[in-house]
Amino acid sequence: MIGRSLVTLDDLSTGQIQELLDKAHYIDGHRGEVADSCKGRLLATLFYEPSTRTRLSFETAMLRLGGQVIGFAGAQQSSVSKGESISDTVKTVSNYADIIAIRHPKEGAALVASRAAGVPVINAGDGGHMHPTQTLADLATITSRFGRLTGLTVGLCGDLTFGRTVHSLIETLCRFGGVNFVLISPEELKTPQYVIDCIKESPSCSYTEVKDLTQVIGDLDVLYMTRVQKERFFNEDDYLRLRDSYILDAGKLALAKRTMAVLHPLPRVNEIAVEVDADPRAAYFEQVRNGMLVRMALESSLLGVELPGYESVGAAGMKQEQEVKD
Repeated sequence: MIGRSLVTLDDLSTGQIQELLDKAHYIDGHRGEVADSCKGRLLATLFYEPSTRTRLSFETAMLRLGGQVIGFAGAQQSSVSKGESISDTVKTVSNYADIIAIRHPKEGAALVASRAAGVPVINAGDGGHMHPTQTLADLATITSRFGRLTGLTVGLCGDLTFGRTVHSLIETLCRFGGVNFVLISPEELKTPQYVIDCIKESPSCSYTEVKDLTQVIGDLDVLYMTRVQKERFFNEDDYLRLRDSYILDAGKLALAKRTMAVLHPLPRVNEIAVEVDADPRAAYFEQVRNGMLVRMALESSLLGVELPGYESVGAAGMKQEQEVKD
């Protein structure tokens, strides 16, 4: 992974994804040991649209590794307001930073940036397309709750048309296989066909599409709630009509398994009632912590930084094999 960019999780093998999850788990238990791993390294965060969690998560990840951060939060704070292209911006920033995280409202912007940059670029979300590091946070949270990514029934509820986190998660889980997807949405916000095709192409995955959350919540191991995203709508009347389609409250949660995990990429509006926060099944703030950890793992991996005391599962296996031969 050293020196590479991450535009989508298709850029990584399932083994490399698992390695990042393992590394994030290690970091969580060895904060002190890794605190200076990226000393002298610089992350640039180029955020062309508003973000709280994702931008701060990237920046906190680098700071906790001992590195530093530069960047901007909002296109109006950059030279794009003067007409500068993404390519020219990242070519310039590549002279300042060792690694770049970019968020942009247009699909494909991260790919353009990765091709122009002289340093690794991480896609922090491009329009309604992909959000790979959020998916890593989701995978880390599912793994922490169930110890696996396969053999699960995963419900995704709300805005399945514009939700880039939903698309990334489905496509990545399909690569691991063994997942039954339950797609819960109004007709106007159904899962795009290319994502459905991805599920169909996976020999060990299946899916159903429903409109009623209460009808299926009792079958789910994971419930991934999403907000209806106002910024993706061209017609405000449509947004106002659909925004309250699904609200998870204590009443609906009472119908679910006691072991079910509730995930949400945040920010939420009102699709999860505050009363749910105290329920042990609520895992969305756990996702926030996991998001920082996987970004620490990713940043260090792309920069080729070794974490003190960490040995990958693959390396440990090869070492053990060599010891047996000796």
